[in-house]
Amino acid sequence: MSTVDYTRELSVLDTKPALRELDDLISKPLETKPNKKFYIALSITLSMLSLLVIGLGLTFYYGIGMWGNNNPVGWAFDIVNFVFWVGIGHAGTLISAILFLFRQKWRTGIARFAEGMTIFAVMTAGLFPLIHVGRPWLAGYLFPYPNQHSVWVNFTSPLLWDVFAVSTYLTVSLIFWYVGLIPDLATLREKTTNKIKKVIYSTFSLGWRFSNRHWQNYEMVYLILAGFATPLVLSVHTIVSFDFAVSIIPGWHTTIFPPYFVAGAVFSGFAMVQNVLIIVRKIFNYEHIITLDTLEKMNKIMLLTGSMVGYAYAMEFFIAWYSGMEMERFTFLNRALGPYAWAYWIMITCNVVSPQLFWFKKIRRTIPVMFVIAIFVNIGMWFERFVIIVTSLSRDFLPSSWAYYKPTYVDAMILIGSFGFFFTWILLFAKALPVVSMAEVKAVVEGAQPSHKEH
Repeated sequence: MSTVDYTRELSVLDTKPALRELDDLISKPLETKPNKKFYIALSITLSMLSLLVIGLGLTFYYGIGMWGNNNPVGWAFDIVNFVFWVGIGHAGTLISAILFLFRQKWRTGIARFAEGMTIFAVMTAGLFPLIHVGRPWLAGYLFPYPNQHSVWVNFTSPLLWDVFAVSTYLTVSLIFWYVGLIPDLATLREKTTNKIKKVIYSTFSLGWRFSNRHWQNYEMVYLILAGFATPLVLSVHTIVSFDFAVSIIPGWHTTIFPPYFVAGAVFSGFAMVQNVLIIVRKIFNYEHIITLDTLEKMNKIMLLTGSMVGYAYAMEFFIAWYSGMEMERFTFLNRALGPYAWAYWIMITCNVVSPQLFWFKKIRRTIPVMFVIAIFVNIGMWFERFVIIVTSLSRDFLPSSWAYYKPTYVDAMILIGSFGFFFTWILLFAKALPVVSMAEVKAVVEGAQPSHKEH
């Protein structure tokens, strides 16, 4: 075992470590007992997860009448949370696939973790359509399989398009994540002395031998999967936006939703990745691998996407005014000045105002400040989905049916519990598998590639 100092604050790329040292550094959390910080974090996430279990238990026993949904607000926290978590899952594939295609070296420290976060976020999102139907044990009817009753799903419904889009995205993301893990699993296979771990790593590394042929095949497959996953990043949240855009509800029926939702998904996804990376780099002493420069670049992307989201908010009001439709104009004035104005202005403050602080380099490189801003972004993006869904439904075409939606304690338990579900998977992943790609980090260390200076 190398005697490398794991607590040093210097960047790996600056200290020119031996490749063996990098393997020891990244695999250390897998080979040592969890520290106190890990147990504290896990106890918090498990406590939050218990709220999800209790909330779902009450929902299944008494029915979805335990929620605050009413007439006309039939979609509320359940679909708000679904759209929010699908958006969180976007940044992982964006960071890994698109930045890989553009050969951005700064992705190497965060790509593996972002890919894992995508899978866990989509798993969390998948809970909400299941419980939203009221009878989750009948959710199999969402899938178009042949059956003796000749009962087929409605292929013209965007809700079914979600089933195809999200399940395809999860499948491709899972394969993409696993393929990237293969070289590291082989490295762990060679390092471990535990017989059980050796069998597990040998099985899942698929006979990887670090040969030139294996590397060539790996690079080709990874490139193909990155190219295949990139349009999925754009398509999935576009199709999720169709749940609203193809309806006739004022405030939903607009063509700006697909690009608007995609920009918002990338925005919130990067904020969540940044938040979790800051926590993980502190728990596992990865400050020298997940560097401040990497976090600063993520903050710049959040500034860009936050500005795009702010532009979309302004265009929504312009389109409502320009359309000449009284119902559209009323809907947007109702959002800003009506009974849910408090939610609208929280959304504007968090999503449009707070990211503008990233124009200042000192703030972009100050970890406590960027952490708080990213939390505000996620709060704002959750309220964005709340504002879009609830304000449009609570005051529809018939004033006599208007109602004010109030979430119940069960809604709050399921929302908090969903974060516990997500973060519990994150912590278990960080302890069971390398959250940083050893192969990719070693490839960008100075001296790892031939310089060809003589040419």
